[in-house]
Amino acid sequence: MSRPFPQEAYAARIAFMVELAEHLHAYGTTGPRLEGALDQVAAQLGLECEAWTNPTGMVLSFSDPMRPPGDGDATRVIRMPPGENDLGRLCEVDRIAEDVLAGRMDLGEGHAAMRALDRPPSRRQNLMQVLGFGLVAAGVGGLLRLPWLDIATASMIGLIIGVLQVAARSRPRLREAGDAVSAVVAATITILVAAFVAPLNLNTVIISALIVLMPGLALTNAVNELTSQHLVSGTARFFGAVTTMIMLTVGTMVAMVAASMLGIEPQVRAWRPQPDWVEWCALALSAFAFAVLFRAKRRDYALVAAAAVTGYLVSRLVGQAWGSEVGIFVSALVITVAGNGYARWASRPGALLRVPGIILMVPGSSSVRTLITSVQQQDLAVGQSAAMAVVNILLAIVAGLIFGNLLLPARRSL
Repeated sequence: MSRPFPQEAYAARIAFMVELAEHLHAYGTTGPRLEGALDQVAAQLGLECEAWTNPTGMVLSFSDPMRPPGDGDATRVIRMPPGENDLGRLCEVDRIAEDVLAGRMDLGEGHAAMRALDRPPSRRQNLMQVLGFGLVAAGVGGLLRLPWLDIATASMIGLIIGVLQVAARSRPRLREAGDAVSAVVAATITILVAAFVAPLNLNTVIISALIVLMPGLALTNAVNELTSQHLVSGTARFFGAVTTMIMLTVGTMVAMVAASMLGIEPQVRAWRPQPDWVEWCALALSAFAFAVLFRAKRRDYALVAAAAVTGYLVSRLVGQAWGSEVGIFVSALVITVAGNGYARWASRPGALLRVPGIILMVPGSSSVRTLITSVQQQDLAVGQSAAMAVVNILLAIVAGLIFGNLLLPARRSL
């Protein structure tokens, strides 16, 4: 049973709300779900909260309904970097909020527990993140049935990019240019292997290596926010994703132009020889790797991996019968219903199923491939069909999310 909070110190309730908002934002919660969660918690704390969120900050306005209008109103303006998906800490924040609202913690203890989550990643966690980059690159290469050399090259580059991303956390300049630098590294290594070792599926290997940096999930979240009438947040997130695409494309083209100026000619082939069993093994590997990259708790690895596998299989099997867009729509719908149902049944964030469930369908690789191809050939018409494919994927995923929420509405915002 929830406890009454109006008698608690007004400042303590506001401090708890601000801390909760900051952590939900930092762990990748989208605008509609973040504002919905804050509204629910504020109501139980005896506060009125007007939240305005975007990918790089928040404005939170508080008032106490027990006081005269205007008496004690408070506003917090918070500037934050874009959040990253961290399913493990998201679950911890959700648990802390539930414990406070149920009376198992007081506000001070809940505030301190959330602050304790801000500790920097351990060496083991950083190592797992680097490994996750390499495993995802190898897994995606296997899903695309690339030759073994292509898969090995993508995996090696993925590990190097993982090291760069971990190093960038403590180096602001590298963090600002991290996407472009990673693309330069990926394209350079791929070109050198294709020129001096053996032919490669050049662009596909580069995209497999960079897959974790692709903004497909950000694009999907942006369109979902726009359809939810969170126009400022959706617009900002959309153009942030477009900027990431441009950075990756620019880095790739810098390496290709430099190789051409140096007279290095990579040998390019279009060859995908792998049998079915490689694809299934790659699917299992990718699902595990995304559980690592999304920083799920080890007890949730199987759940996260199962969601990723389910999303991929539903989209593929339905797509084979009725077309790829229908398959993606049905998969997004199934995953949304499953996530909402899990949140109702387990009283835990549905994001544990929803985020990994759609990750292998989001159009990040297609969008970057469109830009790279158009720039390589200096012809926008070349990328038009691929651009339409990106739009179709986005529309199918967002439609699945919308109708999934209609079919089984979420009782919890997370």
